[in-house]
Amino acid sequence: MKYTLLLFIICAVGVNAQPQTVSAVKIGDRIDVTIGNKFFTSYHFDADEKYPFFFPVNGPLTGSGVTSMRNGEYPHHSSIFFGCDKVNGGNYWQEGLERGRIISEGATIVEAKGSRVVIKDACLWKRPDAEAPFKDKRTITISAPSANLWQIDFDVEIETLTDVTIQKTNHSLFSIRLDPDLSVKEGGVMVNAEGEQGEKATFGTTSAWIDCYGTRKAGVEGIAMLQHPSNIVYPAQWFTRDYGFVSPTPLYWPENGSDTFIPSGYRVAFRYRVLIHAGDTKQADIAGQFLKYRQE
Repeated sequence: MKYTLLLFIICAVGVNAQPQTVSAVKIGDRIDVTIGNKFFTSYHFDADEKYPFFFPVNGPLTGSGVTSMRNGEYPHHSSIFFGCDKVNGGNYWQEGLERGRIISEGATIVEAKGSRVVIKDACLWKRPDAEAPFKDKRTITISAPSANLWQIDFDVEIETLTDVTIQKTNHSLFSIRLDPDLSVKEGGVMVNAEGEQGEKATFGTTSAWIDCYGTRKAGVEGIAMLQHPSNIVYPAQWFTRDYGFVSPTPLYWPENGSDTFIPSGYRVAFRYRVLIHAGDTKQADIAGQFLKYRQE
């Protein structure tokens, strides 16, 4: 019995460390990404959407989604996405297209198959009868360091097109809405780089990364978000919820409690890495993965 359990754990989380082949295909207003012969995720950039987003995002162990999409309680949570509320009076986060949209110019595949897939996108932040506050350029790199570790790198450069004022908001920047299986509310674990767990311990704290994992029918699976040290605010404080939401967002804790003002023509870059993994935080070596990431 002990041997069988050990064999399962080894097979599930650690033996096959060979990089996997990744491929991408553009179908209309989405790009589908496959790892080996398993479907991984789609990057959606439909002009009628609030913003581009990733969905589904499947796990390497179960093949099931590790994120959720616009549930009834929080219809503005779209799996993995990037946006912001309270920008010059506009809302580029919550539902309501008239309040503001992040409009893709049309994502393109730069590298379609091999050890990685690279996607480029450019977006305009726009709402009716208002000057666009931002445009952004995104580079999305998807790879699979092993059969049990799948990776999304999301690098974005934002440029202000006019003077911008952002009021204090928890609805901002790169975010993940978890599948309920992985949420603390449903028995999952949320842990940061310092070992602090759950919303009470992680909310408002600075940390390089947060990992969330839970037990599913086929075993333990999780998703982690890492902040790159080159980010202008690093490590940013985390907005976390036990129901299954994580986002590193300095805009909820602005300096001196004041609004954030950004002059026209200013450029700022953010880098994030998302790791979808078999096993728990230690088995997936999220700490070690971060040490590699910080050198890149």
